[in-house]
Amino acid sequence: MSVTEIAPMGSTLRVFRPAPNVIAFYDGRVPGRRGYSAGPNWVDRGAYGLGICTFALVDGTEAVVYDTHISVRHAEIIRATLVEAGVRTIRVVLSHWHRDHIAGTAVFADCEIIAHQWTRDALIKHKADIESGAQPPAIKPVVMPTTVYTDTLALRVGGLAVELRHVDIHSRDGTMLVLPDQRLMLAGDALEDTCTYIAEAEGFANHQRDLARMALWQIDRILPCHGDPDKIAAGGYGKSLIAATEAYVGRLAQCNSEPGLAAQSLRTFVARELADGSITYFEPYEEVHRANVAAVMAL
Repeated sequence: MSVTEIAPMGSTLRVFRPAPNVIAFYDGRVPGRRGYSAGPNWVDRGAYGLGICTFALVDGTEAVVYDTHISVRHAEIIRATLVEAGVRTIRVVLSHWHRDHIAGTAVFADCEIIAHQWTRDALIKHKADIESGAQPPAIKPVVMPTTVYTDTLALRVGGLAVELRHVDIHSRDGTMLVLPDQRLMLAGDALEDTCTYIAEAEGFANHQRDLARMALWQIDRILPCHGDPDKIAAGGYGKSLIAATEAYVGRLAQCNSEPGLAAQSLRTFVARELADGSITYFEPYEEVHRANVAAVMAL
């Protein structure tokens, strides 16, 4: 099989049931396949290549979709799956504004779309660029959130209590979705396996602050949008994923004063966390790590 074989959109999507009332829609990390094209594009570089998962919370006839995946086709599959399960009312929550999380939002344009205020601000700011396809593929139209919040927002999905909590990790507009009764968190891109991606290095100190704040939350299980498909299918990660991310970010902060640390491969850089099982090693994250080191050293 050629390494440039292109998988038709949605053809490699896998559906998991990692927790009660939770459906996971995972795509990517498929050997020998790319998700969009052989050339440079955001689907393969940051989403399909690393593996990407979005989620739906379902109780009775109500559902909340947490991110709308990497294409309209993926979103259509998500919506069809929910309708087949008897869902009649759908709301969308966006974890943040990045392309691989909002690409399918047009499929839910008739639904309430909830996001942090800064998510809507970022989508307004970047709308022309996203729709132009300057970074292919284009996403057009960009559908704006209809409801925004600033700090926290409480929802109910059928009988499920749901909390949206804002964090500045990975991007300043992050929305974590917490099910307090299940002690479960959907983590967007704030937490990733093998390592977090420092997308906004200017907020690096805020990332550290909010990781420490998150570590105090009463949660036991974590479902990230980028992680090992087997781990996600089996119920997700333990709270040690937060500690592993804190340790990783703490070492990044030392790179300017410790050149030997900055030169390490990711596998060496996170050897302790790999050994204790908090995270797993996935080679494509070496590129993410190199970008993180460069970004932090440029501060």
